[in-house]
Amino acid sequence: MANDQIQTEPLLIPDDEYQKSGIHIGTQVKSRDMQEYIYKIRNDGLYILDINKTNHKLIVAGKMLARLEPSQVLVVAQRQYAFRPVSKFSEITGVKAIVGRFVPGTLTNPQLDTYTEARVIVVTDPLADIQAIKEAIRVGIPIVALCDANNKTDYIDLVIPTNNKGRRSLAVIYWLLAREILKNRGVIKEYSEFKNPVEDFEAPV
Repeated sequence: MANDQIQTEPLLIPDDEYQKSGIHIGTQVKSRDMQEYIYKIRNDGLYILDINKTNHKLIVAGKMLARLEPSQVLVVAQRQYAFRPVSKFSEITGVKAIVGRFVPGTLTNPQLDTYTEARVIVVTDPLADIQAIKEAIRVGIPIVALCDANNKTDYIDLVIPTNNKGRRSLAVIYWLLAREILKNRGVIKEYSEFKNPVEDFEAPV
């Protein structure tokens, strides 16, 4: 989709709510892979992500994930601030989730108690969730990843550019993604029918 089409896509939440969540606040390090998602660099050296592109990728991911049976989707998160958002996301959408340590062999070794079959995985941070990515590559399943300004995107099939380290930003991303999936499944017809507040997704301080 061309950039001008992305610009005209309606925002899933008002611009100021995106800003308040810190979704766009990247790191002080930028990878070449993430260059296309960078909007600008701030005076303090932080790279700022393009909210329109984040918004667009959330819409794409929502449609993609809604087409699959919930049991075919696995979301993983090793970052502590992602435990609550991912657990709530799993509860609301019915997808499988692994928070905390990802046991090696979970996707590749049927002998393990933790063995899980999936058609797609969603990773919260390609750096922290590298084991899950390696195994997804081995078994040939697509990877959706929340990627910050410093992440490499090799082997990532769908990049959602976002601050993947912030407590509020992770809550908002998974809240929006849950809402998109339910709407695309036809569980809700209007966004107003989604009754879970974003605070339900937010990790405790």
